[in-house]
Amino acid sequence: MANVKYKSVEELNVMRESGRLLATVFDYLDDFVKAGVSTMDINNLAERYITDQLNARPASKGQYGYQYVLNSSVNHVVCHGIPSPTQKLKSGDIVNIDITLEQGGFIADSSKMYMVGEVTPIARQLVDKTYEAMWEGIRSVRPGATLGDIGYAIQRHAEKHGYSVVREYCGHGIGREMHEEPQVLHYGERGRGLVLQEGMVFTIEPMINQGKAKVKLKKDGWTVVTSDKKLSAQWEHTIAVTSTGYEVLTLRTSELT
Repeated sequence: MANVKYKSVEELNVMRESGRLLATVFDYLDDFVKAGVSTMDINNLAERYITDQLNARPASKGQYGYQYVLNSSVNHVVCHGIPSPTQKLKSGDIVNIDITLEQGGFIADSSKMYMVGEVTPIARQLVDKTYEAMWEGIRSVRPGATLGDIGYAIQRHAEKHGYSVVREYCGHGIGREMHEEPQVLHYGERGRGLVLQEGMVFTIEPMINQGKAKVKLKKDGWTVVTSDKKLSAQWEHTIAVTSTGYEVLTLRTSELT
């Protein structure tokens, strides 16, 4: 944990701009993610927008040998779903779109759930409660709080509604590198773990399952699915610890009202 890279005021300003640009990508995709569109179509549209309109770099492409700009995780896919021209969204699907963007040497990371067409009340509730759980974690962020406080807040909210928290994948520090220290678990105990300090920047990105927490990795080496094939949802923001609390660097237009 000693390797946490604290961000200066100047660095945070650059990260703030990266986060703002990334938020516009989701705003741009909002009208495009619908039934009949393939996940590869979404990937290609996002890539063109990031490179041509924003003059930024899609940071996931080429990272760890990954070939695409985003992850598209549909229904029981927990995370790291690979875009495909043959995977067309249909009414009733829930899909997480996870995108990273680099501008000025610093990376922002965010994901959003989309509900396609007519979604069942059960699926909608999972998406909504996962969003609430993320915000419970975010609101725990302030100097002097601990990483355990974040995990506890998320876990308590998820389990209160009968859901389980995926434990194998977590949030992470972020800056010049996509993955920095610390690791941010989405479960835990209050008062435990690293104490938060001003200048830390990390993601909070809970993966919440409708059924059991157990997951498995598919043979492609990327795609993670629920073991019981029940639905999973995830939301993600990049968060900075400020002198008085937190700042969400990737806040989308729809969240400003």
